Amino acid sequence: MTLREILAGVRPRTALPEELAAVSLEKIEYDSRLVQPNTLFFAFPGKRADGRSFAQEAIRRGARAVVSELPKPTDFEGAWIEVEHGRQALALACRNLYAGLQERLRIVGVTGTNGKTTVTCLVDSILRAAGYITAVVGTIQNTVAGEARPAVNTTPESLDLYRIFQELAQRGGTHVTMEVSSHALALGRVYGLQFHSALFTNLTRDHLDFHHTMEEYFAAKQVLFDGFGAPPPRHAGVNLDDPYGRQIRIAPESERLTYGMETAADLAASHMSSTAQGLEFDVRIGVRSAHVRSPLIGKFNVYNILAACCAGLSLGLDLEAITRGVEMCSAVPGRFERVDEGQPFTVVVDYAHTDDALRNVIQAARALNPTRVITLFGCGGDRDRTKRPLMGAAAGGLSDFVVLTSDNPRSEDPLAIMNDAMVGLQRCDVAYIAEPDRERAIRRALEEARPGDIVLLAGKGHETYQILGGQTIPFDDREMARRVLNGLGYRRTAP
Repeated sequence: MTLREILAGVRPRTALPEELAAVSLEKIEYDSRLVQPNTLFFAFPGKRADGRSFAQEAIRRGARAVVSELPKPTDFEGAWIEVEHGRQALALACRNLYAGLQERLRIVGVTGTNGKTTVTCLVDSILRAAGYITAVVGTIQNTVAGEARPAVNTTPESLDLYRIFQELAQRGGTHVTMEVSSHALALGRVYGLQFHSALFTNLTRDHLDFHHTMEEYFAAKQVLFDGFGAPPPRHAGVNLDDPYGRQIRIAPESERLTYGMETAADLAASHMSSTAQGLEFDVRIGVRSAHVRSPLIGKFNVYNILAACCAGLSLGLDLEAITRGVEMCSAVPGRFERVDEGQPFTVVVDYAHTDDALRNVIQAARALNPTRVITLFGCGGDRDRTKRPLMGAAAGGLSDFVVLTSDNPRSEDPLAIMNDAMVGLQRCDVAYIAEPDRERAIRRALEEARPGDIVLLAGKGHETYQILGGQTIPFDDREMARRVLNGLGYRRTAP
């Protein structure tokens, strides 16, 4: 394929010389270490590194040209193509290089502050139960035809997405369910993708270090429903109980399906029962209804299930097939995940790292009628500071005992982060301790627990690391809790 064909639809800031436009290319890369002869290299601006600093190395490895929204470095030797938007150019180049690929797949995109991971797992479970070969793209991992591989970002760069699509298609797959983060929408990672269905879960305070205001944050989410370099999604599922969900604009060519429990939505849930064994409720759309059973816990998961039902309906599945798939989704890693070593109290690990998510998961724990709820939480460094006191207030207002600790401090002082959260915590009449060392904090929380209590370890969920300064160290709340429980004399015996 020629450079002209690969860049079809991309508008360079200056016209391409005919000789360069006719160059034959075989692949695209944005990582200079992967460049081979006859590659088109994309150089992006970044927080930690300027992609231009790798451009000359890419040329040495065989790249025929470099595409960037940044000006050419003065000492660069080679073909430089300056464009208006680098990631949008990459996305269009991928669409051209992998011509017809995404049209062979049905892509479901899930966006919102909380619930994206659980909804994607539920939708994938529904599709697999219906017999489809699938891929899942998200925070925990990426899975193609049942094979898992690590995830770097919630939503990968467009080139990585197309490679996942290609592998799925080669394996006979037909459906992709993916988390679509606000960062991915703002940066252009999903530019040009044709979504079959788009789902909106909710919007609460988060990522304001990146988006600056809630209006900007919401505007990024709205992009998924407007169509971004491609027609709008054919179907749109929206949480009508969420204030921002009611503000989402749906394109005239999209078929809208709303869901909720508190408003007159198209897809409604009623007669909900939540126990330690899971959820049961009735779901209704028009004159059709079905009974839902799920091992997931908490009212917030009813919303997640309803969102997944919207996706299933948009893909032509009936309610009975959808509810079978929901029941098969037994657990989502790091989402209200239990750690059981035979102790007389419940230990739960959850990814909740916003005040709304923390509030939801504590309320879910309370609904199980424990003697007490003990909540351990921290706040991430180099992220939105304004949510820290809100998280402190959420933990303090709903828990019986709180352990304030570190999450991923990154480059910030852990004590300074904890002081921000303590502003909200101290407004509540709740007993608490502050321990910056997360391992010691988990020990203190579990030592505090008595029979009948629930200990909630919040913030890191599925993560298997902690970022301290410039170091990333192995750390898994689930494994640490098991180790501490074993040290306290609890150990699960084989059945």
